[in-house]
Amino acid sequence: MRGACRVGFAPTFYFGGKTMEKHSVMERIESIASEIAKKMGVEFVHAEVAGTKRNMTVRVFIDKPEGVSIEDCSNFSREIEEVLDADDFIPSAYVLEVSSPGIERQLYSVADFQRFAGELAKVKTSVEIDGQKNFTGRIREIEGETINFEDTTRGMIQIPFASISKANLKIDLGKEFKKVRPEKKVPRISAPEKAN
Repeated sequence: MRGACRVGFAPTFYFGGKTMEKHSVMERIESIASEIAKKMGVEFVHAEVAGTKRNMTVRVFIDKPEGVSIEDCSNFSREIEEVLDADDFIPSAYVLEVSSPGIERQLYSVADFQRFAGELAKVKTSVEIDGQKNFTGRIREIEGETINFEDTTRGMIQIPFASISKANLKIDLGKEFKKVRPEKKVPRISAPEKAN
């Protein structure tokens, strides 16, 4: 078909005589969150905008190797809120949520898969791989854009990163139960010496 063109509208926000596509808003939020995370010594994991234009929620997920505290989230929230409000590019009132990605955190990038190689995960693909779209097993290694994954039912498979629609870590209960818990020291009480 010659001269074909797309018809319709891209999701946009209108404010102050300007329009801004939702994608541009997300890019700006991610850029701000990334800069603040570097400054505060935490990892920026992911951001998302949910809800409607009138009831918008901006969620930002941060992490640290030892886990984030409520204080980390609170401090990050104050920092990012100050910048978001000063830049005033979000078109309406919004609720800001800053939290940890949780124990079963989502995996958003090839770098996430590399970081968590050896860990238990659940992966959902947009296309079938050997007749299957859902996999649970261990992330083994990453070769370029391909995830080598040891599925509990299929064994070793290769999953192209581009075909992954959702992936997250799973709690490895076997590993958790095997962790050595520190022993409690019980004070020794010796019997009083007998008088002669």
